Formats: sequence, structure tokens, C-alpha cells
Amino acid sequence: MNRHRDEAMSANRSQKHRFVILFLLIVPCPVEGQTEASRKVDADRLGMTCAQVLKMSATEWIAHFGETTKADRSSSAVRAADAYGRCYQVRTDDLARALARNGKGPSKAARADFDAFEAALKDFTAKALVDAEPPANVEKRALATLYEEQFRYEFYQNYQAKSVKAPNAAKAPQPTPSAPPAKNATPASLSPPPASPESDADEMTRAKNRFGELLGALPDDKLHELHGAFGEVLGLHTLDEAMRLAVYRYAIFLLEPSAGDSFYPPPF
Repeated sequence: MNRHRDEAMSANRSQKHRFVILFLLIVPCPVEGQTEASRKVDADRLGMTCAQVLKMSATEWIAHFGETTKADRSSSAVRAADAYGRCYQVRTDDLARALARNGKGPSKAARADFDAFEAALKDFTAKALVDAEPPANVEKRALATLYEEQFRYEFYQNYQAKSVKAPNAAKAPQPTPSAPPAKNATPASLSPPPASPESDADEMTRAKNRFGELLGALPDDKLHELHGAFGEVLGLHTLDEAMRLAVYRYAIFLLEPSAGDSFYPPPF
């Protein structure tokens, strides 16, 4: 009887040992490199939360980061823009998940169209940053990355605006001719200020003319390359007028010299 009990206890200990070994294999142990990387990310936010970082404009944050870290201007701008961009990405991902949970997000076809728009925009951006006269500096490249994050956020924010307005729209009385319905809300950061249809058209004309001037100043080979790439951005995708104007403003920002006043400063 004692022999059977000893055998049972031995088997039980062996089973516990196997369980411990299996647990250690499955559950990852902390790695020093991961801890160090995590500390670096926190350091680049200067101890602030993403919500606090995003309360500042990107240009304010980059200036604040430089003043606080005392790093050289180029590396400071890149690190600050990376930190801001990570926070922007988290906010966009949170919004996309919230919309998906509520069934209010973009359709599969709309997401595919936006993905193609993003790819075309990245291609144009890469060419413009190189072809601009003179080529873009480090700070402009960092801001260009944030611009791209902003387009993605605006895409999902438009669906959020539609989901908020939909219940009210069903209850609201039909507008009279003297009070026409408001246009679909567009993100304030990328959209022009409220204006009449005539001035909206004037703003688009100004942007197109300025873009044409910048293209015309380039050598023929660069002009044709950028004109073709820009056509891929605007010509094949579903964009409202506010977004089209935002794309023109972005293209102008990319092609203008980094030094001097900008025709359209970054909207963030």
C-alpha cells in the first residue's frame, strides 16, 4: 500500500514539473530590449499621455519637444513627429474599432478605395519630396508623415460624423428654401474655413493655380512624373470637394521650398 502511495505521489510531482515547464515555455519572460524600447517611447512623449500630446498642434509639439530635449533641430523634429504620429495612429485605430463595433464604419469597398488612395498619395509624396526644388529637408519629411496620418484619421472621422447626424436627421423637419440643409460635416483641420460656394470655388482655383506654378517651375521630366502621380491620387478615387482641396494643399506644401513662408502651412 505504501508502495502504491509513493508511486502516486511521484507521478503527481512529475505532472506538476511538466506543467511548470510548459507554463514557462508558453508565457514569455520580460526581455530587457522590450523594456528599453518601451522606456524610449515614453521618453519621446516627455512623460505625457497621447491625449495630452494631441491637445497641441504638431508644430507646437515639435517646438516644445526641441525646447525640452535640447537635441539638435533635425533629430528633434524627427523624434517629435514620430511620437506625435504614434499617438495619432492610436487615436485613429481606436476610432476605427469603435465604428466597426457599432456597425457605423466604412464598407469593405470604401476601405479598399481609401487604401488605394493612400498608396497613390504615398507614391506622390515620395516623388515630390525628391523632385521639389530644393529637395525637402528633414523637418518637412517628418511633417509629411503626419499629414498622411491625418488623411487616414479624417477618413474615419467622416463616418463618425455621419453616425452622429443620422438619428437627428430622421427627426429633423425638412428645411425651407430660405434655410438650405448644411453640407456634410468635414474635419476642421483639413477643411477650409466656412465660406460661401463662390469663395469655396475661388479657394480651389487659387490652390490649383499655385500647384500649377510649382509644377511649371520644375524640369520637364520631373513635371511629367509628378503630374502623372498626382493624377493617380485625384483621378481614380471617391473624394469630396473638401478632401480634394486638402490634397491640393498638401501637394503645395510638399513642393514649396522649405525656407520662407508657406502658401498653405500644415493644418495641424
